[in-house]
Amino acid sequence: AQGHGAKGDNIYEFQIEFLEPVEPKPVCRVTQRQLNITVQKKESNWWERLTKQEKRPLFAPDFDRWLDESDAEMELKEKEEEKINKMKIESRVPKDPFKHLKKGYLIMYNLVQFLGFSWIFVNMTVRLFILGKDSFYDTFHTIADMMYFCQTLAVMEIMNSLIGLVRSPLIPAVVQIFGRNFILFVVLGSLEEMQSKPVVFFVFYFWSIIELFRYPYYMLSCIGIEWKPLTWLRYTAWIPLYPLGGLAEAVCIVQSIPIFSETGKFSLGLPNPLNVTIQFSFLLQIYLIALFLGVFVNFRHLYKQRKHHLGPKKRKMK
Repeated sequence: AQGHGAKGDNIYEFQIEFLEPVEPKPVCRVTQRQLNITVQKKESNWWERLTKQEKRPLFAPDFDRWLDESDAEMELKEKEEEKINKMKIESRVPKDPFKHLKKGYLIMYNLVQFLGFSWIFVNMTVRLFILGKDSFYDTFHTIADMMYFCQTLAVMEIMNSLIGLVRSPLIPAVVQIFGRNFILFVVLGSLEEMQSKPVVFFVFYFWSIIELFRYPYYMLSCIGIEWKPLTWLRYTAWIPLYPLGGLAEAVCIVQSIPIFSETGKFSLGLPNPLNVTIQFSFLLQIYLIALFLGVFVNFRHLYKQRKHHLGPKKRKMK
């Protein structure tokens, strides 16, 4: 390897001819002070010595890690005992009779959501390439039915967290699902004037891109599979997409406020001498503040998850 040592910047190498064959790819770990190389025997048997040469090797063995034959036997015995104890502990834990049913449900749920948002993303992308900017103005009428289905089904994520099917925190799920459904059903679904605005395209597009990574990741996690590129995308793609999605939702709210003010829709008139009316547009202005607070909550949650899944692994102390 190229490195800086006693001879300055140079290519350093060494060779060890072991007594018997070893695995061709050792595990290497570089620290600030040393290089640790772990070599695995091809066959798990006892060696009389480390190298083929009977003479004393040039390097000095680390006798703190050196095992003679009796030490090796004791280590194997301890590992066997540890394995047996682990099996005994696992056998005492009551088995869940509905484990496979729950896993099957979660796999199907994530698969259906992935297919739904994939349809939305592909449909919008194809229409964008074919129609260009004209596709912005009829996004709602083309995509809304599938988006209604996916976002209605997303309410199950709150239920899954409540009954303990998944370990996801409840508050971030509530914030995201409530926020999206408020935009979709109340702001866009109730105002025809909003349904032809270009901002709808960006809201739907950012929502769908985020879910293209999230649902496949959860689906594979249900069956114990981790695909590192997908894990990286799941915990990295949100960094640009969540601010853009939050900005698109905020623009959608701002554009709807004058329409709600003019129409008086959802405004509440109170029977009192002053004839006070609670304008829904005023509530939307308050909701704008809550929107950015919700984005902050999800940001904090996802940042912690990213550190947990992609951050440097802590060394376990023996």
